[in-house]
Amino acid sequence: MRLLVTGGAGYVGSVCSTVLLERGHEVVVVDDLSTGNADAVPSGAEFIEGDIGVLAAELLGVGDDTPGFDGVLHFGAQSLVGESVEHPEKYWHGNVVTTLALLEAIRLSGTPRLVFSSTAATYGEPDEVPITEDAPTRPTNPYGATKLAIDHAISSYAAAHGLAATSLRYFNVAGAYRGAGENRVVETHLIPLVLQVALGQREQISVFGTDWPTKDGTAVRDYIHVEDLADAHVLALTSSEPGTHRIFNLGSGEGFTVREVISSCERVTGLPISAIDAPRRAGDPAVLIASSRRAVDELGWRPRHTDLDEIVSDAWEYMRALGDRAHAAHR
Repeated sequence: MRLLVTGGAGYVGSVCSTVLLERGHEVVVVDDLSTGNADAVPSGAEFIEGDIGVLAAELLGVGDDTPGFDGVLHFGAQSLVGESVEHPEKYWHGNVVTTLALLEAIRLSGTPRLVFSSTAATYGEPDEVPITEDAPTRPTNPYGATKLAIDHAISSYAAAHGLAATSLRYFNVAGAYRGAGENRVVETHLIPLVLQVALGQREQISVFGTDWPTKDGTAVRDYIHVEDLADAHVLALTSSEPGTHRIFNLGSGEGFTVREVISSCERVTGLPISAIDAPRRAGDPAVLIASSRRAVDELGWRPRHTDLDEIVSDAWEYMRALGDRAHAAHR
């Protein structure tokens, strides 16, 4: 298939683009590079720099006799929770308005398939864990609210216009694949933050809350390897049906505490990690674990990389290589 990947210069989008190319698909990446990196776009993919909200109609061939693409995988988004609270206008425009322009281009061009990169932030603070797709959606920040609004829009487009659509709501993505990994200017994810301490790029890691009702008092999160996540996108793309919008939660199904993540990073790196206890952050749930049962049953998806040390090891290898390249460039 000929596929358009928005946000394909970002972490998850670049890995998914790599996997799609390996599976024999033709890939065109569009990214405005506001948070992505041009050198993350895999070799073999065509790269177009720009705003998908502006370029969608032209790229998808609106007005042409046949669609320009067999499907779209939409990763492009603003995704910092704290920033979304401080600047909600950036998120409502950058996520919702942009995606509505993309959906219109999909409709007008007759592009048949869409896979949307959604988020567990649509659920907010869960009543029960593991979190299923039937859990109430009560986002606690504008980022989660914008993603939920997009999910609603996709549902209506699928029902009215025959779009074959899938939204994948995932939790904490980590690891690396074939030279592609997390490389953000503003890093907020725990594993790369802890590894930055090991690399000497950060003095210490803060542990927010040590009195949670968990086995060691620190918060529990579900980590999914980025390669497993890419596999789910491919399965969703190839199994979607016209007029349906499916929603799947994706996770390893197992939770790890913050202290367990720090210990794993120490084992993998062989280096001590300085950690300090800090108060809980407002809005942080004690435990977030996904139920991926629906994805297993309906997509045939199974995460293969669920060992925490393996996930950390892949991330560590990528971050060290990234540091070596940066050091060589400045010599």
